[in-house]
Amino acid sequence: MKLSTFFQKKKFLTIDKLFPNSKFSKKDKINDIKTLEKSNKNDLTFFDSIKYKHTASTTKSLYCITTTKLEKFLPKNTKKIIVKNVLFELANVLKKFYPNADIDYPDITLKLYSKYKYKAVKFCNNALIGKNVKIGNNTKIGANSIVEHDVIIGKNCVIGSNVIIKNSIIGNDVVIQDGCKIGLKGFGFIPLKDKNLKMPHVGRVLIDDNVEIASGCTIDRGSVADTVIGKNTYLDNQVHVAHNVKIGSNCMIAGQVGFAGSSTIGDNVSIGGQAGISGHLKIGNNVKIGGGSGVIKDIEDNQVVMGYPAVPFKDFIKNWKK
Repeated sequence: MKLSTFFQKKKFLTIDKLFPNSKFSKKDKINDIKTLEKSNKNDLTFFDSIKYKHTASTTKSLYCITTTKLEKFLPKNTKKIIVKNVLFELANVLKKFYPNADIDYPDITLKLYSKYKYKAVKFCNNALIGKNVKIGNNTKIGANSIVEHDVIIGKNCVIGSNVIIKNSIIGNDVVIQDGCKIGLKGFGFIPLKDKNLKMPHVGRVLIDDNVEIASGCTIDRGSVADTVIGKNTYLDNQVHVAHNVKIGSNCMIAGQVGFAGSSTIGDNVSIGGQAGISGHLKIGNNVKIGGGSGVIKDIEDNQVVMGYPAVPFKDFIKNWKK
């Protein structure tokens, strides 16, 4: 599914419309804005952190917004748009391509569910369904829940009451309990002197099969990339998953855990209640993170950590005994 299914998008823009002061050919057409690894020849991408230098070296993008310090890591055939603030320029370009993605506007296509359109789906009172929504057989939708336009929900799912789902694709046998908010805009803006510049969010939420999301969770859609929850992963009550986070398969996330944006969590990861994961981190496979921990660095596979900042469990116990 294309992003434009969820968000109104310009068909293409020429580089001079995106960057009026550039010296590049006005004939170069840009089809879309994508991440370094997802971009193709006629896409625009961005590179704002040395942490992504390996991915930057293999990008296929025609143009890349970056800085003088980072441009050397990009392929020779990628044209560099040198700026002082990459995210500021990215926000401006996203706004030109996706003019309505910086605010979550109400879905005016919402209507009460139709028993004739969804013959094999069970709805409770006051469920509202948007245009072009697809729902699999034997799925149940709770009272006062809202499923906005173009959302896809698989078969045998249970969607609780007072749930809002937008900009999302959900697999089979998924349980989403009461009061969850899935696919809303994440927290992203560029601080300015007079008025903050909002970062449009044009990614999606992708939830794989057999996932269970307990009550009161919030899962933000991606900014440019997607937010992903892997197969057979369980989220306890009041977990917050920020934009672009990717959680692997068979993970167990306890209550009130918070994930900052763009962190990647491996498979078979267990995280105790009220732990916090900082942004742009990589947590390996088979990792265990103790409750109340604050993770501010990458964690390799098969590690057990605890504390703030999170350290190997044995070191935590030694320090605690002191």
